[in-house]
Amino acid sequence: MKGSKAKKSKNVLPGFGLSMGFTIAYLSLIVLIPLAGVFVKTTGLSWNEFWAVITNPRVIASYRISFTTSVLAALTNLVFGLLVAWVLVRYRFPGKKIIDSLVDLPFALPTAVAGIALTAIYAPNGWVGSLLEPLGLKVAYTQLGITIALIFIGIPFVVRTVQPVLQDFEKDTEEAAVMLGAYRWRTFWKVIFPELLPALLTGFTLAFARGIGEYGSVVFISGNMPMKTEIAPLLIMTKLEQFDYKGATAIALVMLIISFLLLLLINFMQWRISRRTIAE
Repeated sequence: MKGSKAKKSKNVLPGFGLSMGFTIAYLSLIVLIPLAGVFVKTTGLSWNEFWAVITNPRVIASYRISFTTSVLAALTNLVFGLLVAWVLVRYRFPGKKIIDSLVDLPFALPTAVAGIALTAIYAPNGWVGSLLEPLGLKVAYTQLGITIALIFIGIPFVVRTVQPVLQDFEKDTEEAAVMLGAYRWRTFWKVIFPELLPALLTGFTLAFARGIGEYGSVVFISGNMPMKTEIAPLLIMTKLEQFDYKGATAIALVMLIISFLLLLLINFMQWRISRRTIAE
């Protein structure tokens, strides 16, 4: 009797067939059909036209800027996001809940507002920009400014991915390593870091993916200078405003393929690391 009750409690939602049907239908409407539309729209171009669009020097420069700044921002968040998560989990201090809430602020804040605020702060006459200007450091309207904007919108992904893993981490293993004579740094690298690595890769992937497609927070601080600070999403918007829908979808298609391959590679690395951890 108890077994039958336990079995029934597991099936609160509809059976597998119905649930799977709803899942596929939902993902098709939200993800698959829009992505398929990109491929279909691009087929209106001949191969020579498609190649001319995606190999245009201005387009290649926008790809380079978008992917380079996204990677740099995600790597930066990897380090400082881990540090923020570590402080929030391992220490108690006044104002901890306020700082914990501030981590989610980039999620709630409109990206355009973030872009305007960052531009005002880092512009040559801004609070921070005016201090950096005498040192020869220019942030606003440079690729550095784009990277800072992407760091701002990406750090919650790393913190919120690593934080639960740190909270669930068993301190007995860490204490055992210390008792056996391991230094703190060695304990971190040999005991703690391997457990955090899958979560760090997930956070990096999410921050990187968000950075590639970011538009609102970047469009103000970048200055939108072709070949220098023009990102791929902005170039897509420019072509859409010019009613060049096929050119816009061609650029979007290349971004989609490159992003998918990079995410596939990162997921493969996560799988290998998880498999190695289980084997050990």
